[in-house]
Amino acid sequence: MPPAPDPFAQADTHDLVIRAEPASVRAALRCVTASPPVVDLAPDLRSTVELVLAEVLNNVAEHAYADLEGHVAVTVALHPGALWCEVVDEGASMPGGFLPEGRLPQTDLPGTDLPEGGFGWHLIRSMTRDLQYRRRRGTNRLNFLIPLVEDA
Repeated sequence: MPPAPDPFAQADTHDLVIRAEPASVRAALRCVTASPPVVDLAPDLRSTVELVLAEVLNNVAEHAYADLEGHVAVTVALHPGALWCEVVDEGASMPGGFLPEGRLPQTDLPGTDLPEGGFGWHLIRSMTRDLQYRRRRGTNRLNFLIPLVEDA
């Protein structure tokens, strides 16, 4: 599956296609954060990019493909004031065809154990802007911006 055309053709971009499985996700994160345009960002912004992409790619591997094999295309492009990201896969669609709301799980329950899941979409939503999901012809596309400057 080739990455989608870059809407910011003048921008520095990085494209890759990986297998949707944990080892490939880890390798992809190392590759993306060590390559332009991400490598040129400040360390805290590189960490944000790595965290968001880790959550998204691990969700694709764990939920969209579940026990099936498949590939994921990732594109990152530098855009004025933001890093544009697109993740494309041919796995299962989002439940109901929509992105999860990203509500935090309840953590004030008796006992000391925190819930195992439920934090990822909250992190993704809080660290990105213009988050968009669509499924078309058996393909999932997730696009978002990671701001490179503080909101005023």
